[in-house]
Amino acid sequence: MSALIAPFSEHPRAHRGARFGAPANALWLRVLRFGGVLGTLLFTAYAIDYLDIDLDRLAGMLGRIGVVLATRYYPPNIEHVLAPDYLHSVLETLQMSYAATALGLLCAVPLAWCASSNLTPDRLFLQPLARFIIIAARSVHEMIWTILLVSLIGFGMLPGTIALMFFCIGFAGKLFTEALESISPGPVDAIRSTGARKLQVLFVAAWPQVQVAWTGIAIYTWDAVFRAATVVGFFGAGGMGWYLRESTQLIASRDVAAILLSIILVVVISEIASAWLRKRIAHAVA
Repeated sequence: MSALIAPFSEHPRAHRGARFGAPANALWLRVLRFGGVLGTLLFTAYAIDYLDIDLDRLAGMLGRIGVVLATRYYPPNIEHVLAPDYLHSVLETLQMSYAATALGLLCAVPLAWCASSNLTPDRLFLQPLARFIIIAARSVHEMIWTILLVSLIGFGMLPGTIALMFFCIGFAGKLFTEALESISPGPVDAIRSTGARKLQVLFVAAWPQVQVAWTGIAIYTWDAVFRAATVVGFFGAGGMGWYLRESTQLIASRDVAAILLSIILVVVISEIASAWLRKRIAHAVA
């Protein structure tokens, strides 16, 4: 009897909400999406007009680029990048990226631990300080770091390595922190209930949950650092970028083309190697 009376005892507004609530929400979502797309298009049009961008010049841009490449940069001087000195600069770039990544990751791990909201050993001092260091390292571009450090230290591999290390701290530190903050709280609470110390909680409860993510982040960080290392030399940090700067200043266009092709080739090889390594590590951990 109560089952028959219950539907009639409910307030009629509940039926109207269940009947008309879902279509109304869907309509509002469509309106918001349409408004967002329309606002983006209007702002883009305003930015093009405000910046006085001549869209008519873009039509023939590809043709002009093709003519310049064919007349000034072709054929590339491959012999220039096969010289022993240039091949040595490629090795220097690899060493600089490896050293910067290793040092940056060593600094990023404790910074991420201190900056995480769920595992930080001190919320009042260490967490704000660690977050500030990660944000400061990420806010300044590695090229700006290189220019500043070259003016302070001088030319060479040292300012480039330090600049790339700062980039690694900001890049990997943020991703490490996000991985720690997204772990399941169950194992953490279980380990804490046993009276374990904060460092033990990190290694016993958190590390098994983030080791795959951290490994992938570390490999991808090296990949990003290596690509940046091929360019920071342009600002005085040595390596392949230094030869690119020298050829650009001498207006040796065919040498520049060969150096750019060598940079693209080395970056592609590093991308393939890092992707292969990520897959192997993921299968090994799984």
